Amino acid sequence: MKRNKKLIIGLVGESGSGKDTVADYLKGKYNAKLFRFSDPLRDALELYLDSISREEMSWLAVVFRKRFGNNILSRGLRKKIEKFNNGEIIAINGIRYFEDFEFIKSLPNSFVLYITLDSKKRWERIYSRGEKTDDAVNYEKFRDMEMAETEVNIPKIGEKADYRIENTGTKEELFAKVDEIIKGIT
Repeated sequence: MKRNKKLIIGLVGESGSGKDTVADYLKGKYNAKLFRFSDPLRDALELYLDSISREEMSWLAVVFRKRFGNNILSRGLRKKIEKFNNGEIIAINGIRYFEDFEFIKSLPNSFVLYITLDSKKRWERIYSRGEKTDDAVNYEKFRDMEMAETEVNIPKIGEKADYRIENTGTKEELFAKVDEIIKGIT
């Protein structure tokens, strides 16, 4: 499929909803360039820590925003995105703040996709995959972590998204929903 403009797809969703799976699919099938709002945070923490927790990422995001302004992460992404040519798909994962959402929507030819799933199923996914040091927490602690400043606005931002996917089926069903959306916006 030939496009004459950059296509920007912002991904928003609660932890464990399937955002990374969708981002990887966009990269594999559509050759999308992937970015995360949290990339600079992860890079900074990896300089000092052998393993990174969700709590540490959240803490640093809050510190960066307080010190450098609420749009600090999107300012960095804008510089990276401007380097890409027309016709490319750019997927930006990890919208967590209204400023992130507004940044995506300020870009031409941009769409926001909300991937969601009920909290119990998301916790089960996160608990079983164990990617971060604090993934193996009980469900009550997981629910508490969802009240963090970096997480609490996700459902509200999701309500403003251009598209919504309830990720309740198989990966193949998820990918079919993504393909349908891509077909509609290209």
